Amino acid sequence: MTAKQVIGGPLVIGGRKLSLSKAIRAGDFVFLTGQIPFKDGQVMTTGSVEEQTRAVLEDIRATLKEAGCTLADVVKAMVWLRDRADFPGFNSVYGEYFPQDPPARSAVVSELLVDVRVEVEVVAYRPLGN
Repeated sequence: MTAKQVIGGPLVIGGRKLSLSKAIRAGDFVFLTGQIPFKDGQVMTTGSVEEQTRAVLEDIRATLKEAGCTLADVVKAMVWLRDRADFPGFNSVYGEYFPQDPPARSAVVSELLVDVRVEVEVVAYRPLGN
């Protein structure tokens, strides 16, 4: 097994380097940090859950691409929603991004550390050399 590889470097928000990486490849697995919605480099504190979910999943798609993966390689997703009532809107958009053979998924309602409606973390499986 190869050593872990940092994907995309550390996260920087507002000029401040955070103590986490966008993603880590460990062997054939790629682990993404929980993604919150960003628009134009700023945290999206407004907008519907559908808009925020699209922003999150587009950022996940971009990070996966840096790791040589696609959304089809995602095997597990963990979702945090601020409000239970947001689940139908979230789920509708999520289904657009994973229309076939969706990954295993857990979802919980939780107070989030930033003022957003959704956070999503994924794990992808893509054997090295494929």
